[in-house]
Amino acid sequence: MRVLKPVERTPNRTHQRPVRPRTVARWRRAPGLVLLVMMLLGANAPAGAAPEQGNADSVYWRISTERGLAGYLLGTIHSEDARVVDFPESLVKQLTSCEVFAMEMVPDLPTLSRLTDYMHHAETGVLEDQLGAERYARVMQALSGYQVPDPWKARMKAWAVLLTLSVPPPQTGFFMDLSLSLRAAGSGMRVTGLETLDEQLSFLENMPLDFQIRLLDQALAEYHDVGEIHRMMVDAYLTGSLERLESLSDQQFEQLEEPVRAYFTTQGIDARNQRMMENLDPLLGESRVFVAVGALHLPGEQGLIALLRAAGYRLDALPSPFVAESPAPVTAAGGG
Repeated sequence: MRVLKPVERTPNRTHQRPVRPRTVARWRRAPGLVLLVMMLLGANAPAGAAPEQGNADSVYWRISTERGLAGYLLGTIHSEDARVVDFPESLVKQLTSCEVFAMEMVPDLPTLSRLTDYMHHAETGVLEDQLGAERYARVMQALSGYQVPDPWKARMKAWAVLLTLSVPPPQTGFFMDLSLSLRAAGSGMRVTGLETLDEQLSFLENMPLDFQIRLLDQALAEYHDVGEIHRMMVDAYLTGSLERLESLSDQQFEQLEEPVRAYFTTQGIDARNQRMMENLDPLLGESRVFVAVGALHLPGEQGLIALLRAAGYRLDALPSPFVAESPAPVTAAGGG
């Protein structure tokens, strides 16, 4: 079992270190890989100034009905950065005021075991045949910096490799979504998934191989800078601006070829949002629910904010828990 390493509390949650211009330039011309990570593992974008607290632009929302508070909706980022796993007391209080914690998929031991099976071909040699000798050798070199057992590397699927290389090598394994679920379970809340493993991975399993290889090539070109790029993503998340994240994702979408863009939109976001909404709606009808899903599942006409409003719920924007809090919650007229 991994031991959680102690982390230092960051006094200034939006402090930013200088970033190399070369890294910024590479990040801006790497839409495919960054977009994939944004869809599957949370939201990220270049760093920027904090948004005004007087509008409805937030990654954090209150869900209400005519009967009163129904729960909270938090857009998350797949990161173990101390700035997003060192939860403010105000967030913990709102989390534990709920009876149910709903996340994309519950990472219990049976699920993680099946995930490992999903990520690998049954036989060695498939990946090398798909990639060719030169690209395969580059993959093996890139994976040497990750704690992947040697016998597993040769059997990995292309999508599993590109996702592995899209984030820095794990240090603790306690990512934001997992840390929230552990805090919830420790408080006696029921932890449930809005998708099954099969449902979530169908997007990756069914991705055309040529899409996977294009994204893998991008991962191989960028993995040396993944630490800095990931920090930039967290810096952006800490601004709390959902509109900024959506705008940047739109810019990246425009740079993708139409078939890739259509696949990501329909299968990676819209279909998953509909499925999560179908499972979330009955939960909200019976319990107070704290919902935590990747931030890019929130915005847009097919996003969870719009789907919840269409189902009759009121959504009010709250200040992001990870930026300086204003004296009073930010509210916005919601549908319902």
